[in-house]
Parts: sequence; structure tokens; C-alpha cells
Amino acid sequence: MGLAAFGAAAKEEPPDYGPTMRFVVVRSSAPGCEPNCPEWISAEGTIDAGTPMLLRRLLKTLGGRPLPIVVNSPGGNVDAALQLGRMVRKNKLDIAVGITEFSGCSPAMKNCRDNDGKGQPYSGIAPYFGVAHDSGAMCNSACPLMFAGGIRRVVGEWAYLGVHQITTTFRREKLLYRTTYRIVNGKKKVISTKIVSRKNAGSYKTYEMSKAVEERLSGYLKEMGVEQGVLGVMKATPASDIRQIEPEDMLEMKLVTSLDSLDLLTERTICQHDPVPVNCREVPANGKPAAVAAAVPSPIAPAPKAQEQEMRFVLVRGSNPLCNPDCPEWISAEGTIAAGTADKLRQLLGTIRERRLPVVINSPGGDVQVALGAGRLIRERGLDVAVARTDFLDCDPGTVGCVATDGLHTGLTVDAGAECDAACAVMIAGGVRRLVGSDAHFLVHAMGMEEKVRAYLDEMAVGSGFFVAMQSAEYAKHRELSRDELQKFGVTTGPQSVDALTGATICRSAPRPDNCRVLPAADAEAKAPAKL
Repeated sequence: MGLAAFGAAAKEEPPDYGPTMRFVVVRSSAPGCEPNCPEWISAEGTIDAGTPMLLRRLLKTLGGRPLPIVVNSPGGNVDAALQLGRMVRKNKLDIAVGITEFSGCSPAMKNCRDNDGKGQPYSGIAPYFGVAHDSGAMCNSACPLMFAGGIRRVVGEWAYLGVHQITTTFRREKLLYRTTYRIVNGKKKVISTKIVSRKNAGSYKTYEMSKAVEERLSGYLKEMGVEQGVLGVMKATPASDIRQIEPEDMLEMKLVTSLDSLDLLTERTICQHDPVPVNCREVPANGKPAAVAAAVPSPIAPAPKAQEQEMRFVLVRGSNPLCNPDCPEWISAEGTIAAGTADKLRQLLGTIRERRLPVVINSPGGDVQVALGAGRLIRERGLDVAVARTDFLDCDPGTVGCVATDGLHTGLTVDAGAECDAACAVMIAGGVRRLVGSDAHFLVHAMGMEEKVRAYLDEMAVGSGFFVAMQSAEYAKHRELSRDELQKFGVTTGPQSVDALTGATICRSAPRPDNCRVLPAADAEAKAPAKL
């Protein structure tokens, strides 16, 4: 028996991109959706070696029900991404790049659902409720390999799909073996070899794609019906960078199947189509679980956050990492329009002097007279407006101890769940450009001061049909206007959503928007969220 030391072994390790991907079933909580709503699988986080097992386990509980996947991922393990893509294709699932905003109970909350993570079978009732949007969503690095497995594959205008060269990190280990042998006819005959110790011998990275890896990826893309141009872009992009593929290029490469957004798979009205999509499921009113009623806001009820506080105005800078160091900024206006609202807006505008920042509004309404004043102030300053919420990533301005860095909070705009009700509609009319996204809600009802409101709308060049629509709705019975009606009446100036004013890529447009501003490198880094 003897001891022998052999050379180093190598083990591939993926980069650390943050929390591991988790999969949950979600049912749309969009107002007016019930009793027949779309459902989907939310997939968020880093792809690692164990991720395919998690998806396999969830699909088994669904019993073959083909729910689309809404994915938001920075990438991760290449081999695992290939397994996921093949699993998605085998189960004939559609896929979209998007973020799921949860209503009430969310996967991040402890004890959110008793059956969460305990392997209980899918009960027929989705454990989570929410809405999906593409603003700021990403599918980068290894994620596009998973994405390629979808039957229908969509990336919306405000989502990002990016690739780069593969990075492989190898960890060296020094192994000590114990070899047992015997002498037979004067020669050694090995009986057994066992590893008796391991020692770390350092690590190294390689950014070059080996021929074997290239052939494997090429074969996979061919298997999925995706053009080889995707592989060419991967090879040509340094590992330290991300190359965002433009929508038209993705279509040409057959990476996407159409230029639709994830609304194709998750929008609340798809269940009204004929035939009804396979991911729609009707829950009769007498069989609706209490969780559904609690999670789905009434189409005429103000959002709790906006209802509880008087309107406050906050300066915000976009926090999407793809915009740094040149990012859009805006004024977040959330809450009830009250006596001091116009004065607060005037004070804030004084701090930014001549800068023209758009106003992003989420409000249940309030004082009509004050709304008239705020609207005129907005028009006087030549500001654009949009109905949307601002999700703050540093801290919520309403909490104690929340102080903005250099007067700017960081956040993202989302039109899902946002509203503009009653007097808010009057304030919105003051905008130069006026935008209401497909997931935002615009409600009106009859109000007093008829002559003043009519004269104000004429002054703002809003069609008379809007005033008629307002007055035709009873005060206690709000009426929600569709996007077509808003454009027909001249309330909105175009079909775009808030992303046209605050999206991460607008600062690359020509001419460059007034609300874009370059921060010095150090400041830009400080304002980027730590997890990104």
C-alpha cells in the first residue's frame, strides 16, 4: 500500500448574480378581471445548478397545464439554462420577459402561504396574485438560452434581453490519493485508489468560448429554431459588457416569435378572446376563495397608499442599471389633492428652476378647485404628465428616516394598479403630453364648478366629449374610461405609457429628452441599487 499525490482537478463555477431563481404560480389581480383571469408562472432570480429541478417540481404539480412563464433574470449557469430551455419546449410553454408585481401576499413574505415550499399539489387556486409588466425587466447572460425554449417568445419594448461571452471560473484542487496495490510476478497490480484529502490550489477564469462549448450552443439554438446570429453576438461581446439585442434584430434571428409584449400572455382582457387562452381559468363567484376577493382591488376604489395621504411631490431618478450614468428623472405625485397641493408643487418646481421634469401621478382625486390650479401650473411650466405609480428602491418617502441622497430618490415607474380619479383628471389635463398606459385606470364622475371646469378644459384644448363623459357619470358611480375613449376625447396625446417619459433607454433618443441628466461616475454608482 502506498500514497500518491496527483495533479490538480478543475471544477466549473458560475458567477454569483444574486438570489436563486424561484418559480410561483400567479393569478392576475387586475381590476375587472374576475371571475375569468389569466395565470402564469413567475420566474425571478439567478439560474443555478438546482434551478431545473425546481421548475420540474412545479410543472409536475400543474398536471400538464401549460401556463406561460414570465421571466426576470440576470443569468447564471449555462448548463442549467439549457436544461430549462429544453424543459420549457418539451412542455410547450410560452415565455415572456417581465416582472411580476404581487398584490398583498408575495413570495418574499414569510408564511405567505401555508403550502408554499412544502411540496403540496397545485390545488387549482393560484397561491399568489399580481400583475405583470415589462418595464425594467431583464433576461441577460445565460437567461436567453432558457428563453429560446419557449413556443411563443416575446420581449416588450421596455424589457431587456442581453448576451455576452461566457465566463467560466475554474477552482483548482490538490488531491491526495491512497493507492493499494500488490506485486504480481514482479509487477504492481492496483487494487484500489481512494481520495484521502483535498486542498484549495487557487482558481482562474477564462473568457474564451471553447470549440466544444460553441458546438453545444450552436446545436441547441438549431434545435430551438433560433438563428446562429445569436451565438455570433455572444462571441463578439466581452464578458464585462452586455449587448442588448434590439427587437427587430431578435425577430430576424427568430429569438422572438413576434414584436408583442407580455400583455399577449398576461393582460387582463385576454380571457375575453375566442378561443379562450389556455392559461385562463374561471373561478365562479360562489366558489371564489377569500384570498381572491382580498387581493383584487375594486376598479373604482382608490389605491390604499394614495387614499391615506395628502398628495406629496418627490424628485426621482431612474434606477435601472442600463441607463447609468445618463438616466431620466421625474416628479412623483401621489395622494389626495388637498388645499396645499398646488403650493407644494410650486415650491418643488422652484427648486429645479427651469428643468422640465415630467409629473407621474397616482391619485384618487380630491379638491377640484386646487386641481385646476395645479393643472394650470403644470401647463405654465410646459410639463408632461403620465398616470403611474413610482416604486422607490432606496426607501419610501413616507417612512420615518427616509432621506433622499442629494434630493433625489431612486425608483421605477409602473402603470399597473395606478389610477387617476375625479379631480385628478382635471389636473392631468394641464400636461403638454398626457399619457395613460394600458394597466393604469382613469375614472371620472360628475363634479361641481361646471362652468369653471368646462372653461378650463377648453383652455387646455381637451375635447368637449370629455366634459360630457364626466358629467354623465353619477357622483357616487365612477366611470372608467378606456384608452380609446381617452384618445378620442383628447385627454391623452398618444397611445404610449409612462415609459415614454421615464424608460431606461429614452436618454439615448435624439433629440435627448429634457429630463435626462448625466451623473458623475461616483454618484451614478452610489444611486444604483446595491443588488444590481
